[in-house]
Amino acid sequence: MKDKEIIHIILVIATLGIIYGFNEIAEMNLRAFSLILGFSAIIIGINILSKKIVASRLDADVEHEIWQIKRFGFHPGDVFRKSISAGILIPLFVTLVTLGSINPMTLMTYETRALKRRAAKRFGPYSFTEMTDYHNALVGGAGIISCLLITFITYWIPGDLWSTMGKMATFYAFYNMIPISKLDGSQIYFGSRVLWSVLAVITLIFLLYAMFLV
Repeated sequence: MKDKEIIHIILVIATLGIIYGFNEIAEMNLRAFSLILGFSAIIIGINILSKKIVASRLDADVEHEIWQIKRFGFHPGDVFRKSISAGILIPLFVTLVTLGSINPMTLMTYETRALKRRAAKRFGPYSFTEMTDYHNALVGGAGIISCLLITFITYWIPGDLWSTMGKMATFYAFYNMIPISKLDGSQIYFGSRVLWSVLAVITLIFLLYAMFLV
């Protein structure tokens, strides 16, 4: 893992903790905020680890970074001189404006690349030496599934503490299923609409349960 990726992951964890723990920060409840920050680290960590495991099985590598926006229009020249860290600015801005009512978790994107050893295999899933959109979707799907598994497991553990972690994981999966820009949902959607549809339905069920039944 490169130093740049590590720094971006730390910033994403901190941002997720701040936007979800906005009310705790406002109330100066540092104990509750520290727990949310810990949950953020667990959710992001498991999400990233799941993607890296699946990528490794496909003889590929995956690198994560803060969601960046480089374009502001559809014309070739409609680009910013320097990309904007939308994965930090947008969540913090929306959370602040809504006083913590809305916590958009569109924080991070990923990029996959085939390893050299993949070129030596020309059969089965390795018919292509480069990563296909479908393989890329599998990597992104692993991250979403890991969040839903966290939710499923924590909902069986009694106590509001674990329920909070489960809700965070559900919301994180939901926001990352949105098929825009280079977010996970977009890469899954354009790699496999079937996979995206299945995960979207499951994520929506988990979301409704988290919002109305817990």
